[in-house]
Amino acid sequence: MPVGRVKWFSLEKGFGFISSDEGEDVYLAASALPEGVSTVKPGTKLEFGVAEGRKGPQALSVRVIEAPPSLANTKAGADDLAVIIEESIKMLDRVGNGLRQGRHPSDAEAARVAKVLRGIAQEIEG
Repeated sequence: MPVGRVKWFSLEKGFGFISSDEGEDVYLAASALPEGVSTVKPGTKLEFGVAEGRKGPQALSVRVIEAPPSLANTKAGADDLAVIIEESIKMLDRVGNGLRQGRHPSDAEAARVAKVLRGIAQEIEG
């Protein structure tokens, strides 16, 4: 399986990119993250499968191999958790505004929102 490091990831957008060890940028959807992982920081080392997507290579079945030192603890730091919550609020605002206009989230977006909220709940509960 290919290995690479997270270039960037946006919780609000629900995706980011991995720089593979082969030098290729690979699309990373939030839905490909492991169960219980709602976001990853730049520099996180990942192992992943690859499928050819509409716009190029896309990561599948992602596994975290090595997190940057700031993520070494199983519990997010207060600053990290605050950022995750702030980005989640933006995401929920977008969903709420869509609902006010009669647009329900797609199945993929609903699953992403649920995954993020479950991840936050786990972090808060400890």
